[in-house]
Amino acid sequence: MAHGNNSKEKVVFVGDSRVRKGNGFITPPDYTSYPGKSEAFIPNFLLKEWMVGVVVLVGFLALTIAEPAPLGFPANPSASVIPMPDWYFLFLYQYLKLPYASGSYIVLGTLGVSGVAFGSLLLAPFLDTGSERRFYRRPIASSLMILSLIATIYLTNSAWTHYKAEMAETGQISEDIQREEKAAENKAKGLPTSSATKTKEIAIVDKEDPAMESFKKAGCISCHAADMKGAGGPSLRGVGDKHDKAAIAKIIKEGYEGKMPPQYDNAIAAGLTDKDIDHLAEWLSKQKAEK
Repeated sequence: MAHGNNSKEKVVFVGDSRVRKGNGFITPPDYTSYPGKSEAFIPNFLLKEWMVGVVVLVGFLALTIAEPAPLGFPANPSASVIPMPDWYFLFLYQYLKLPYASGSYIVLGTLGVSGVAFGSLLLAPFLDTGSERRFYRRPIASSLMILSLIATIYLTNSAWTHYKAEMAETGQISEDIQREEKAAENKAKGLPTSSATKTKEIAIVDKEDPAMESFKKAGCISCHAADMKGAGGPSLRGVGDKHDKAAIAKIIKEGYEGKMPPQYDNAIAAGLTDKDIDHLAEWLSKQKAEK
C-alpha cells in the first residue's frame, strides 16, 4: 500500500486473488409461472405481506372512525352479573370450562395444552420445511389448520349459546340488548344514540351586547371566565335554559345555594348601575342552547 506520491516507495498489495469478484445485487427469479413452487422471501414475499397488512389496517381504521366504540354501563357492585370476555376470547373462555382444563387439571389446561399449541406454532416453520405451497399437497399442516379453525368456531358458538342460556335462566338482559334498546329509545326522542357522541358546544348569544362589557367589568370572569365556560365556577353558557331573568337577578343580589356569594355590592363598587345589572340579568337569561 503506497502513501503519498513517492514513486520509489514500496507498494504492498492487500487482498486475496481467490475471492471472486461480485456481480452486485442479483435479481431473484420470478416463480409466478411455476404454481406450487417457492419464491424469494425478500423482497417478493415480504412486500406482499406488507401490502396485505396495510390494507387490513386501513380497513380497521375506517371501521373505528365510522362506528365509535360504545361505552359500557356504569358498574353496579350489587348486581348479579355473569362475566363475559370479548368475542375473540370466547373460545378460550369456553375451553377453560372443560373438565380437563379446570379443577384438578387446571395446570394441565392452562400450561400444558396451551404450551403445546403455541409451541407447535413456533416450531412450525422449522418442522414444515417443504417447498410445496398448495394446501392439498401438505396434508399434515392443512389438517391441523382446519381442525384448529373448527375447534375455535365450535368453542366460540358453545360459549355464546351457554351465556344466552344462563341469562335466560337468571332473568337478566345482556348489555348489548340493553344498549340497543337504549339507542332505540334515544332515537325516538331525538337524542344521541351513542354515549361516544360528543355534545355540541353551546355558543354565546349576542356576544356584542353591551352586557358583555358589564359582565367583565363586574368581575364575573374571575369565576366564569371571559368565554363563560367557567374558571373555577360553573359555565354560564346555556344558563338561560335553567334560570329566567328574575332568578338570575336574585342570584346576583342574594347568591346561589351557598355556592356563590352575593355579587350585587361588588358590581356596584365596580361602577355598574342598577340599570346595568338589570340588563346583565336579562342578557344572561338569553343564553340558551340552540333548539
